Amino acid sequence: MSVFTTVTVEDLGPFLKRYSIGSLLELKGIAAGITNTNYFVTTTHGRYVLTLFETLAADELPFYVNLMAHLAHHGIAVAAPIANLEDQYVDELNGRPTLLVQCVPGTVVDEPSALQCAEVGEMLAQMHLAARSYQGQMPNPRGPKWWNATAPQLFELMGTDEAEQLRSELALQAEHCFDHLPQGVIHADLFRDNVLLNGDHVGGFIDFYYACNDVLAYDLAITLNDWCVTESGDIDSLRAKALLHGYQTVRPLGLDEIAAWPVLLRAAALRFWVSRLYDFYKPAAGEITYAKDPGHCQRVISAHAQRQDFYV
Repeated sequence: MSVFTTVTVEDLGPFLKRYSIGSLLELKGIAAGITNTNYFVTTTHGRYVLTLFETLAADELPFYVNLMAHLAHHGIAVAAPIANLEDQYVDELNGRPTLLVQCVPGTVVDEPSALQCAEVGEMLAQMHLAARSYQGQMPNPRGPKWWNATAPQLFELMGTDEAEQLRSELALQAEHCFDHLPQGVIHADLFRDNVLLNGDHVGGFIDFYYACNDVLAYDLAITLNDWCVTESGDIDSLRAKALLHGYQTVRPLGLDEIAAWPVLLRAAALRFWVSRLYDFYKPAAGEITYAKDPGHCQRVISAHAQRQDFYV
C-alpha cells in the first residue's frame, strides 16, 4: 500500500535477524493503495512483502493474519504470513506492527479476460468454503452502520447532485436487510489490484486487511463490480457471466441470493463510493499516497440502477 512510514536498509537489517529468510538484497517501497505501508523485500532466500500497519494495532491483527495462514493451510492461493524466530507472525518495526508475507507468483492485470474472471470467481468460492472452518470473528467495520455515519460528514463537501444521489442510495439500502443470506468470512476488497494472476490462473489473493464476517454474495458483488466493470461504470456481461459461472461451479447461489443480487451490487458500490469520497475529501498524510477516484463508484451505481440484466 502507500508508504507512510519510511524504512531504510539500516532499519531493516536488525529486523531481518529475527527471521530465517536470509540477508537483504533489495528494499523497495510500493506506491499503491491508501491504508498501510508496504515494501518489497528481496533476500538471499526469496522475495517477500513487508507491511507496516498504520491504523490497525497489534492486538487487532490476529483475525487477519491467522485467516491468511488458515487459508494457505487449506490450499487457497494467498500470501502466507512468515513467522519470526519466536514463532510470532506479527512483529514491530519503526514503531509500527509489522508482518512479512511470501510473494505469490503473478502480476496485477488491469484488463482481465473472461477466462481470468472465471478463475477469480472459482478461487473466491473456494476461499469462502475453506474459511467455514476458521474460528475467528470480525463484524464488518464498514457496513451500513459505518456508511450511514460517514456520509453525513461528506454532504457539504460534495456537489448538490452528487450528494442527492448519495442520499438516495443510502435510503435504498436502508429498505433492505440481508441477514437471512448465507454468511461467512469474506475478503471484502477483492479488486484487481488485490489479485495476482499467473497467466490465466490465480497466483494469489493479497491484502486481507478488510476481511470480516458478512454476506458471501456481497463479497462476490464487490469482486464483480471491479473485475467486470468498464470505464463508463457499466458491467461487461461476458466477464460478469464468466466470473459468476466460475464461482457457482463451486458454490451455487441460492434463490434468495439471486433475488437480492441487484441491490447487493449497488451496496457493494456504495461502500467503496463512501470510502473513496472520505479519502478524497479527508486524505491521510503520507510520504507516498494514492487515492482512487470516487466518481468511478458513483458511475457503477448509476449503471446498475439502469440495468435489467443482472447476469444471474
